[in-house]
Amino acid sequence: MLVFDLPRRLVAEGLGTALLVATVVGSGIMAETLTKDAALALLGNTLPTGAILVVLITILGPISGAHFNPAVTLIFALKRELSVGTGLVYVLAQIAGGLVGAITAHLMFALPMLDASLKIRTGGAQWFSEGIAAFGLVATILAGIRFQKEAVPWLVGLYIIAAYWFTASTSFANPAVAIARSFTNTFSGIRPHDLPGFITAEVCGAMVGLAVMSWLLRPEHDVRF
Repeated sequence: MLVFDLPRRLVAEGLGTALLVATVVGSGIMAETLTKDAALALLGNTLPTGAILVVLITILGPISGAHFNPAVTLIFALKRELSVGTGLVYVLAQIAGGLVGAITAHLMFALPMLDASLKIRTGGAQWFSEGIAAFGLVATILAGIRFQKEAVPWLVGLYIIAAYWFTASTSFANPAVAIARSFTNTFSGIRPHDLPGFITAEVCGAMVGLAVMSWLLRPEHDVRF
């Protein structure tokens, strides 16, 4: 088993989150530029996001675990698979990487480096959707690791593609990505004012996911049929 030191793990987390956000924001800008059809634009935003997750988890997972998400890092810290100190610096790297990703996307499309979003995303349905999105993401990760670890990149990518469409919030499910998206006044943006509700819902959904899956994935004994 390969073991990487903390600086390399932090770079992997920052780089992965940056590329994820650049894909989310950049594909949203491209989609909005190419079509006025909202459904087609969402599809153009969805597929690249799921695809890049498969790539990033595959190539960076062996280095850092490929969290790219403070809610996921929290879950592994609560499972005692990550120390509190390491978890905190993971989160800082993810947030910093997300901001770099937003800047990168803006520069590629000749937009201001950062631009506070005006897109309203608030209300009970949106928050509930984010809780469900984060719950499902954690369930996918934990069950995937338990039963089919090699498939986790694909499982996560496919789950996010699905969750873009079955949740009212289009499944941010990631506090670092939500923060980064508050700095882009484009298709994928979210008002900074709406961040607390989204982040709270994401963290709560992730913790419920951990509680449910910890029970569900713990067999009482080995039963042979």
